[in-house]
Parts: sequence; structure tokens; C-alpha cells
Amino acid sequence: MPKLLALTGSPSTNSRTAVVADHVLHRLNHAGFDTAHLAVRELPAADLLSARRGEPEIRRALEAVAEADGIVIATPVYKASYTGLLKAFLDLLPQDGLAGKTVLPLATGGSLAHVLTIDYALRPVLTALGARHVTAGRFVLDSSVERGAGPDRLRPEAELDLFQAVDEFADALRAAESAALTTAH
Repeated sequence: MPKLLALTGSPSTNSRTAVVADHVLHRLNHAGFDTAHLAVRELPAADLLSARRGEPEIRRALEAVAEADGIVIATPVYKASYTGLLKAFLDLLPQDGLAGKTVLPLATGGSLAHVLTIDYALRPVLTALGARHVTAGRFVLDSSVERGAGPDRLRPEAELDLFQAVDEFADALRAAESAALTTAH
């Protein structure tokens, strides 16, 4: 089964974006995929901002991206774009750092005014990094992430829409895996 990595670019320790990414990983894990989550905010800030690719934690994060077959990239929208934290990490990837990978872009934000961030800010960077296939992304309103005494959850309509994108992503990963096996024989 393909290996999947979720990269979350929120600087917040109480991140709605991480909740959305965890929902995605949970669904993919139940579908039989090997999943992992990398919160970019947990990397050493000085090493990240100084582009110290050789430092152990940065090197391990870059290796995790290189080893993944599929990448879920999730970010909150700040100032009509993805976060600077995510940008700092993406800048550390080699020019072809997403070559051969299927990518699912996700964004969260407080207003539907930011829904085009995926297509106009994030997708061009993912394509420039060589992603083989960037699937249809999803924007999730902050108000759709419910927090409380129990486990964090998504409102049903948001979850249904998100899971449609996740299922399309999973289908694209399986198709890529099948094509690679056919080519190998």
C-alpha cells in the first residue's frame, strides 16, 4: 500500500487545520494506507528558517516527504495565502521534491472569500515542485470544525465534502500504484 504523509502548516498548537488533516489520515488509515502526520511547527524554527537541511529533524522531515507516495498538504489561510511556515518548509524541498507524488491540497479559513487560495496560491507551488497529480483540493470553514468536551469533529456536511476529496485522492493513489506495477512488469 502507498505511504502517505500529511504536512500541516499551522503555527497554532490548537489548530483546526490539524483536526482536518487528522480526519483525512483516519479515513485513509481505515482504507489500508500507511499514514503519518508532520506538523511543520514542531520543527526547530531556527533550522527551518535558516534552511539547515542537514540538521537531524529537518533532514528526517525531508526524508519523510521523499519516501511518501502521496502527500496531504493542509494549511490555514492567512492574508489570502498559505502560511509562511509552510512556505519555509516547501522552500527546503529540492526543485523536484514532489516528483512522482499524488498531492491533496487542503485549506482552512474563516471565510469563503479565501476558497481560491488552493488554486491560485498553493497549486502552482505544488506543480512547480513536480507533483505528478494534484487532486481536487478542499477548503474547510473554521466554523465547520467543532471543538468541545469530546473529540474534535467536523460538521457532517463538511465531513462529507472532505471525504469525497479524500476518496478521489485514494483512487488516484491506487491508480498510480497500479500503473507503476504494470510498467514494472
